[in-house]
Amino acid sequence: MPPESNAHDENTKTHSPLLWCDDGWTAKIIKNEDDEGWAVAMTADGAREPALVGPWTMGRNKKDPKPLDAFAFSTLVKTATEFVGRQQQQQRAALHKNFTVDAASGRITVAHDIIPDEDNPSATLTAMNDLGESLAEIKVSPAFKLTRASAADWVASSFAKPKSASE
Repeated sequence: MPPESNAHDENTKTHSPLLWCDDGWTAKIIKNEDDEGWAVAMTADGAREPALVGPWTMGRNKKDPKPLDAFAFSTLVKTATEFVGRQQQQQRAALHKNFTVDAASGRITVAHDIIPDEDNPSATLTAMNDLGESLAEIKVSPAFKLTRASAADWVASSFAKPKSASE
């Protein structure tokens, strides 16, 4: 039996005090294990793990959680969507770096692109001119550190494999 996920029929909407499913997200009020309070877990449809878990307000009786409502859910969706977007942006930035350097032939953009893989990650170093034409492409180690200086050195060496790029 496959692991349980948060997926539900896109047409199914649940609007209950402790569970709200709508707009591609599920908000679930859960007991906070660290203290006597409550937390809310925001999970995107189809995801196995929550994208965001945060504190949740106590109800008027100071014992039970405050019920979910449309306004709270909409705020939670916005927050979770922004959080996931920032995570994705950080991941893209970690996997793709580039610098533009001046050369005798004009401005050249050097990019280091990492292809993540648990068993065999790889990376490519590429150079392109201002017209977007490829000037060079070589395989390098994912651990290769692309800096403005290393990009300039690679261009100045006529795109010879950098010594620090060995795999």
